[in-house]
Amino acid sequence: MFRTLLIGIVAVAAVSIPTAATGSSSATALTGVVGPGFNISLKDANGTGVSHLDVGTYDITVSDNSIEHNFHLQGPGVDQKTDIETTGTVTWTVTIMDGIYTFICDAHPTQMKGAFAAGTAQLPPPPPPPPPPASVKKLSGKVTTNTISLRTGAGAKVRSLTRGKYKLTVSDTSKTQNFHLSGPGVNKKTGVAARAKATWTLGLKPGKYTYRSDKSRKLHGSFTVKAAG
Repeated sequence: MFRTLLIGIVAVAAVSIPTAATGSSSATALTGVVGPGFNISLKDANGTGVSHLDVGTYDITVSDNSIEHNFHLQGPGVDQKTDIETTGTVTWTVTIMDGIYTFICDAHPTQMKGAFAAGTAQLPPPPPPPPPPASVKKLSGKVTTNTISLRTGAGAKVRSLTRGKYKLTVSDTSKTQNFHLSGPGVNKKTGVAARAKATWTLGLKPGKYTYRSDKSRKLHGSFTVKAAG
């Protein structure tokens, strides 16, 4: 009877060994997910995206949810990946060392990617945001039977501007005159025989510009554009 009982205990222990070997009991758990859409992530036990890890042993459970993507983890001492053509869940026990690690989809490496630093390593800072688009300053031009003018948005007569983009709104209230602006890279005008309102977006360059009526030499003005700064 004692011999039979001993054999039974050994048998139970033998059956239990594979189950315990699926992960390291002392390892920290991480979770990776890829798919079904164009998303890939690696998170800690709190559900926070991983950006830095301590050196050590980790159990990384990856859920691959798409036959179009895979999860590929690379870095010092680690190169693990799932297959693109299959789905499923896998657990890797890996040793993380000092350095930078990346996780990508090999089929879409520029769209689906992430990275984290380990130990003393640090991820490079993100690139600075792009500069805001250049503001478009407003100008207003007007021509009547006897006058012509060009003013800033604040109402001051234009004598000098800095290079850049401008939006010029022209009010042509005369059937006998027109508003004609010309200078480096610009040649815009309204019609002589009709009243009109026009809006032009202009890229003004350094140099001299003139505005005039093509029907009257008395109706004219000019300004200069200087390089910024």
